[in-house]
Amino acid sequence: MSCHLKKEETQQVTSDKINNVSIIIDDQLWDGEIGDTLRNKFASPVLGLPQEEPLFTINQYPLKLLEGYMTNSRNIMVIKKESKSKFSHQINEYAQPQNVFHISGNSVKEIIDTIEKNSNIIIGKLKKTEINEIQNRNKNNVLRTKKIANKFHITLEIPKNFSIVRRKAKFMWFKNEILGGSISIVIYELPFKNFTQNEVIRIRDSIGSLYIHGNEMGTEMKTEDSYSPYSTWIQMAHKRAYETRGTWIMKNDFMSGPFLNYCILDQKNKRIMVLEGFCYAPSKPKRDLMLELEAIIKTIQFKK
Repeated sequence: MSCHLKKEETQQVTSDKINNVSIIIDDQLWDGEIGDTLRNKFASPVLGLPQEEPLFTINQYPLKLLEGYMTNSRNIMVIKKESKSKFSHQINEYAQPQNVFHISGNSVKEIIDTIEKNSNIIIGKLKKTEINEIQNRNKNNVLRTKKIANKFHITLEIPKNFSIVRRKAKFMWFKNEILGGSISIVIYELPFKNFTQNEVIRIRDSIGSLYIHGNEMGTEMKTEDSYSPYSTWIQMAHKRAYETRGTWIMKNDFMSGPFLNYCILDQKNKRIMVLEGFCYAPSKPKRDLMLELEAIIKTIQFKK
C-alpha cells in the first residue's frame, strides 16, 4: 500500500454528505463479482443499530466521469483493470479534504483480492475522515461552558444546539432536539476498577434508573437485552477505552434507539470517565446521527 499527500495547492473544497463514497468503476465490473465485493465490504450493516443501515452510502459512476464534477467528492475509490495489481491512497488529489483510493489488477480475481486485503484500512481511513469532517463543521459553534471542565476536568466540544437537561454531582446530560426526535450525550465518572461488558451494562442501567426517564412516571432507560451489544477496546485521548454499541429501551414506554458508550480508563485520577451518546429518532435513519455523537465524544481532552 502507498499513501501520498498531494503537494500542490488544491482549488476545490469537498462538499459531500457524511458517509458517502463515490466509486469510479465501469458498469461491466460493477455489475459483476467486483461490485458484489464492494457492496459486501462497504455497504454492510452498521453494528449496533436497531434497523439495518449501510456502513457507507456508495454511489457508482463510470470512469469517464472521473475527469469532471466527480472529483470534488470527499471519498473516492477508482477501480480498473490494468496490467499490474496496485493499491494506493492519495490524500487531497483533486480537492480537500479528500481520500482517493486507486485499486487495479489484470483480472477480476486480482482486483477482488486487493479490495479484500485492504478493506479494513480503507474503512478506517474513511471513518476517520468523516469524524474529522463533523468535528471541523462543529468547531466554530461549540458551547463555551466551564461546567464540564469544573466538574470533570475535561474539555469536550459540544455544539451550541445542545442544552443541559439534567445535572447532578457526577452526572451531566446534554440534549439536542431534532426534527422527529432527539440526540443526547451523557457524562459521568466512576471509581477506577476492572470491568467487563456485563459490568458496563449494569452500570449504564443503574444510571438510566437514577437519571434518564421518559415523560411518564415509572419509566427509565435500560439496555435492550434481546440484542447482544458489541464491545471492543480502543485508544481514545491517549488512554485505553472500552467501546460498547447497542440498543436502549425506555422501561414501561415504547421509546428505543441505539447507544454508543465509552468507558475511558483515567488511571492518573483513579477513575473511569464515561461518555455515552444515544438517539431517539423512530422515523429517521440513525447511522449519521450516531456518527455525529461519536465525533463529539471523541473531541474529549483530559486537563493536565
